[in-house]
Amino acid sequence: METTQNLTGKIALVAGATRGAGRAMAVELGRAGATVYVTGRTTRTHTSEIGRGTETIEGTAERVDAAGGRGIAVPTDHLESEQVAALVDRIDREQGRLDILVNDIWGGDIHVEWDKKMWEHDLDKGLRILRLGIETHIVTSHHALPLLTRNPGGLVVEVTDGTAEYNGPNYRKPFYYDLAKAAPLRMARDLAEELKEYGCTALCLTPGWLRSEAMLDTYFKVTEDDWLAGTEQNPHFAISETPTFVGRALVALAGDPDVARHNGKSLSSGGLAKEYGFTDVDGSAPDAWRYLTEVDQESRTADVTGYR
Repeated sequence: METTQNLTGKIALVAGATRGAGRAMAVELGRAGATVYVTGRTTRTHTSEIGRGTETIEGTAERVDAAGGRGIAVPTDHLESEQVAALVDRIDREQGRLDILVNDIWGGDIHVEWDKKMWEHDLDKGLRILRLGIETHIVTSHHALPLLTRNPGGLVVEVTDGTAEYNGPNYRKPFYYDLAKAAPLRMARDLAEELKEYGCTALCLTPGWLRSEAMLDTYFKVTEDDWLAGTEQNPHFAISETPTFVGRALVALAGDPDVARHNGKSLSSGGLAKEYGFTDVDGSAPDAWRYLTEVDQESRTADVTGYR
């Protein structure tokens, strides 16, 4: 079941909307009627260091249009302050406001050396991970928040991997990945304090085990149509979800007139589905973080009964 919120007239910036959760969040905002600026480094004429030229910001903008919204693709490297400033200036000139800011910038997976200790991990790659996962969010908020805070009701969404409840006691190894995914949780908490006086809300949102394009074709070598075949490699992949699920979570939040009650909180797609009543595209509502907490991840059997 889709969300039913009407976001017509709302202006959104989804920073990091080339693929995965960012693309889906942009599309679902468009489906609800919003105008969505979509940014990233991969365009039809340039491929970022990730090397996935098949997914582009122009493609995302077209999907937003097809869903019923208005998509505007703006090539942006969110580590480049001047580019982000120009992006926000453009939104101000063209729209005069910003209602929703989604900080979904990442792209660090290709630099992660998953099985290495902190001191064994390539330092340059480690620092690149931190820049991509933390500095990009800071640069974007620095430039975008003066526009967003002009009007009460603005929403800032920091996107990460894992809830505060899960990431707090668990080491999301390796070292650099753990830091990159912990920081947005704290950013949302800090921004919540600073935005309160402007009548705006900041929160952190995480998908569950995301069936992104890369997860499907690179890691599990399956498609969305036969994704369950991936459980042969890891049975717990059965709790995974489509990117649309977190997109629907975002729309539910953006359309909630009482969203301020979530100010500073860590939220998940699965948890919000219980509150707002939306589902994933197959009608299920996977609660991945509760599953990952309660089920033995070393087991070669998986039972998602009661979790989706």
